[in-house]
Amino acid sequence: MPAITRLLFALAIAFLAAAPFLFGSFTITLLNYIAIYAMATLGLVLLTGVGGLTSFGQAAFVGIGAYATAWYTATQGGSPWIGLILSLAMTAIVATVLGAATLRLSGHFLPLSTIAWGIAIFFLFGNLDMLGRYSGLSGIPAIRIGQLSFEGTTAAYYFCWIVLGLAMLLCHNLLDSRQGRAIRALRGGTALVESLAINAFRMRLAVFVLGGVLAGLSGWLYAHVQRYVGPAPFDVRAGIELLLMALVGGAGQIVGAVIGSAIVTLIKNILQDVLPAFTRYSAQLEVVVFGVLFIVLLQKARGGVVLMIKRLLPRPKPRPVVDAPALPPRAHQQTAAQNPVLSVRNAVKRFGALVAVNDVSFEVRSGEVLGLIGPNGAGKSTLLNLITGVLKPNSGTIRFQGTDITTLPSRRIAAAGMARTFQHVKLRPNMTCIDNVMLGLYPRTSAGFLTGALRLDRKEEASARHEALRQLQRVGLGEKYGDLAGNLALGQQRLLEVARALAADPTLMILDEPAAGLRRLEKQTLSDLLRGLRAEGMTIVLVEHDMEFVMNLVDRIVVVDFGAKLAEGEPALIRADARVQEAYLGGVA
Repeated sequence: MPAITRLLFALAIAFLAAAPFLFGSFTITLLNYIAIYAMATLGLVLLTGVGGLTSFGQAAFVGIGAYATAWYTATQGGSPWIGLILSLAMTAIVATVLGAATLRLSGHFLPLSTIAWGIAIFFLFGNLDMLGRYSGLSGIPAIRIGQLSFEGTTAAYYFCWIVLGLAMLLCHNLLDSRQGRAIRALRGGTALVESLAINAFRMRLAVFVLGGVLAGLSGWLYAHVQRYVGPAPFDVRAGIELLLMALVGGAGQIVGAVIGSAIVTLIKNILQDVLPAFTRYSAQLEVVVFGVLFIVLLQKARGGVVLMIKRLLPRPKPRPVVDAPALPPRAHQQTAAQNPVLSVRNAVKRFGALVAVNDVSFEVRSGEVLGLIGPNGAGKSTLLNLITGVLKPNSGTIRFQGTDITTLPSRRIAAAGMARTFQHVKLRPNMTCIDNVMLGLYPRTSAGFLTGALRLDRKEEASARHEALRQLQRVGLGEKYGDLAGNLALGQQRLLEVARALAADPTLMILDEPAAGLRRLEKQTLSDLLRGLRAEGMTIVLVEHDMEFVMNLVDRIVVVDFGAKLAEGEPALIRADARVQEAYLGGVA
């Protein structure tokens, strides 16, 4: 962290610690609400900013947490600490049920569904007798630890900000872990995520539940600081407001939850003070002015205020990679020498009337490099998608290491020892090169959410970083380990994909046009690397249009044209085949 960033962080901590001595009770109460809103917004930072899942129903989860502890403590006479457990459990259960029902939706259907159940939960609060209907619940006790009470404004202030600080620290730790990288990978589609042996749906559900639990914690704080709970603060408008807080502060930044909450809360308070002096319709005009201010703010700082400030600060130096014990290699299933590693039998894939793959059969032997070539539109990428589980064939069978994988999902195939790159580069541009490669190490590591949040995974993380750097060095990108992947040239991004595939320690590596966009020297480096991998016994399937690159590298070639296999054999035979020359090389010489 640069010195100026450390200074700003220290000043912020000093300001928060001194605030009760500098400001009156009204300002401290306002800061209390900023901390409570920031807790709920922190869940949206993880869910929307990091995980890429838009939700307008976060306020409903805040309400569930608030009502759960209010009902237990105000009507049943229970302890606020048992109320905390009840709040977190209730929000986790409801989030799990709602997430399981809605997270398979894509596009605009997911946000629309969050609006629907957000409205439903709001009306549920107002129509249950046990929750006081629209009158709400009062008489909620203050939080106590032994004889220490947090009933006063100042005591509640310190308690709220300490809890928020701990939650932010745990979330920071989580994002800097194995599971955190998987969450960050969700943004940008699931094809890459599933190819890394990550269950995309379970990861989406996990971050959805985590966001709900943070909202439940916010509701618990709200209930015991406010000492009264009614349905009004938990409607869908409040959910939209929380989402605006995340966007204004910086949807992908943990500290953005605090900055966004502070900006929105302070602007609302200022407008409520100023507008009545100009018009008697201040409530209506407040919405208009509020909307205009946010449009201007988001035009000037689309990534949020925190990201705008970070651009003005020195970029932090990448963390050095220290020596660490090597990660254990994956347990590879042994394939008998006479049996193929991969076997494709009579594969057919139709898209309506179009037959993209038409009765294709071939085998890949252990330790060989097989080239798969053909003109554009021949069906090569579709065939690779069938092999890797992205698509399912209409008929035919695909076996990997003797196991039928025809109907298995991508993540199961990847977990079995198959790694791939993509025709169109699939990286996470806002993650560093080393973090992108560490995504490939997911099936070789084991740390869970709690382990990462509590930073009990540092030994495994050190080994993973060391292994990722080794793979970057193998492809010639070792010096760029701390650079953002999106800042690399296209050729370097393809090499980065190869490094990520190597990090998985696969039995079979499938490379889809890895030399596209590479300069001659980079192609030579890649060719030498692949020859070295073949010498180590790795099996490779290579799709490539550069004939010189293919012919000088592969052991055998399979040629496809119009979705069907045209020829198969050694490079010299394929080069001399008249049918191949006619279909792919431009005619017989």
